[in-house]
Amino acid sequence: MDNPLLDFSGLPRFDQIRPGHIGPAIDALLAQAEAAVKHAETVSPVTWDGFVTPLEDATERLWRAWGQVQHLQAVVNTPELREAYNANLPKVTRFGAALGQNLALYSQYKALAASPEYAGYDPVRRKVVENALRDFRLGGAELDEAAKQRFAAIQEELAALSAKFAQNVLDATDAFALYVEDESRLAGLPAEVVAAARAAAEKDGKPGWKLTLQMPCYLPVQTYAEDRGLREALYRAHGLRASEAGPAEWDNSGNIDRIVALRGELAALLGFSSYAEYSLATKMAQSPDEVLAFLRDLAARALPYARRDRAELEAFARDELGLDELQPWDIAWASEKLKQARYSYSEQEVKQYFTEPKVLGGLFAVIESLYGVKVKPDSAPVWHEDVRFYRVEDAHGRLLGQFYLDPYAREGKRGGAWMDDCRNRRMRADGVQTPLVYLVCNFGKGVDGKPATLGFNEVTTLFHEMGHGLHQLLTAIGELPVAGINGVEWDAVELPSQFMENFCWEWERVQAMTAHVDTGAPLPRELFDRMLAAKNFQAGMFTVRQLEFGLFDMELHSRFDPAQDSVLQLLERIRDEVAVNRAPAWHRFPHQFSHIFAGGYAAGYYSYKWAEVLSADAYAAFEEAPGQLAETGARFLREILSRGGSRSALENFKAFRGREPSIDALLRHNGMAA
Repeated sequence: MDNPLLDFSGLPRFDQIRPGHIGPAIDALLAQAEAAVKHAETVSPVTWDGFVTPLEDATERLWRAWGQVQHLQAVVNTPELREAYNANLPKVTRFGAALGQNLALYSQYKALAASPEYAGYDPVRRKVVENALRDFRLGGAELDEAAKQRFAAIQEELAALSAKFAQNVLDATDAFALYVEDESRLAGLPAEVVAAARAAAEKDGKPGWKLTLQMPCYLPVQTYAEDRGLREALYRAHGLRASEAGPAEWDNSGNIDRIVALRGELAALLGFSSYAEYSLATKMAQSPDEVLAFLRDLAARALPYARRDRAELEAFARDELGLDELQPWDIAWASEKLKQARYSYSEQEVKQYFTEPKVLGGLFAVIESLYGVKVKPDSAPVWHEDVRFYRVEDAHGRLLGQFYLDPYAREGKRGGAWMDDCRNRRMRADGVQTPLVYLVCNFGKGVDGKPATLGFNEVTTLFHEMGHGLHQLLTAIGELPVAGINGVEWDAVELPSQFMENFCWEWERVQAMTAHVDTGAPLPRELFDRMLAAKNFQAGMFTVRQLEFGLFDMELHSRFDPAQDSVLQLLERIRDEVAVNRAPAWHRFPHQFSHIFAGGYAAGYYSYKWAEVLSADAYAAFEEAPGQLAETGARFLREILSRGGSRSALENFKAFRGREPSIDALLRHNGMAA
């Protein structure tokens, strides 16, 4: 059988991959990778070309094929695909765990580091070897046999639990539907949301309108629906997803407890006092205490602003909206009303100008002006008809990399937005392997033949994910383990993405990427000025919300004792400390917190704020030299983006800025400067 997962000759054949291909492909690639490992264990003398390259060749093919399966599982989930994914996950996890703790390979890398050849390596190859030695230690290579087996068993169980956690959230989200037959209950909702709800009901053969927990429906209901009961119904359903309040098979309660316990045990096996300590071994931050102090320092600066935001909102809701008590499902709605009253600024009004083709054109123009590259449409086999494909070329027309864009929400697709790599840059004997990345969002689709319109926060999301993509696409490094995002400290990974968001606030850029959905007119200057005035609206509230998540994550993975405490109690104590908008006691936020229970952010959620310090400070370099965009952009590309993980993030930053990072720009950008 011709198996598309075994074809690495060109672009992935996403249109041909079926669940039946997964098992045979993974088995074949595992066998090849295991044979390569066996050979690498004894190869002598240990050289780069005789040891590192063949090992990377075989493992890269396996990870690339599995990456395609993981990707499909996230964007076109079906029962058949999930079954095949879950059946193969343990095998792949076992291989990864065995690789990480292979003592013979560890010894070979040590021999390479001690060899005469090593002395002649450039800094990039040296970094690869240093990281490999560190990762073997963190992977349990120095453990005794019994501990190794336990370590591998923990990793396997954690992989299955994380997958189950994410699948439960997806299933609980997709299962909810509220059919509304009385149109008056939809008052306040944007016309395109009503039209999409009508189409969704028709598709189900039902009268009226279908409301769901997908973001293009859920957020507008929370923000615009005049019907308080409707807002409450969706808020409640959203807050109880994947908890004991729903079907037992989707309840994440046990998964959370088990994940936390296993992570603690894994860290203890390696001699760390907590999982947070283990997690920080590969990050910029040095210790859990340093992270907690950073978050609490930021909380002390932000809380006065957050409390003021809350007091203003309560007063407005009472005096103008007749709400004696502000409930959680009122907050987004009342905030939108206050914003409109204060700034004559409506998200919905602004959204009509950000039509998807214009936004994409504006985004690509920013990339071109910053880095001197061209983004062009391209063609490739795709997994869904909505997916687009693009190529990035340098000034001489040479291909640098390609990317997929999957913009719209749909059933069977994980919520949120993310970038992932499909193939990384690598120098091969036959030339350069160019990077290939996925950019995934969950925007609402255009209706009635009109283009999709993006809320301003969706515009910044697109710029954010593209920033991650550029980190991968514009790398100049040819060694896989440190090319693009590989090898970059996790708490610095958000620097290029958050940095890109700043360009959404420059008038010339905004003007160029707006065209009203009906008239084609660009965004008027006076409306942009109102947007600017509203930029830091409730920035205090937003900041402390992020700090709540970051503190919860770090405390959970550093100081939490399940014998004395519960996860929900811990969250309530964190809320006592920093929250100004309290979720109700029945709300089950942890049960949906996929970032830390199913993504890579365990003991790492603080990274968003940590990297925000770096990104605000990096953008300040452009503010300080307004007439030198291309020169500053070229320096950012040279010192940060192109370097990947070949140098520490702090070295990269200092090479760009000429100094250590400062928090001043972040506070200024958020309107919280003293």
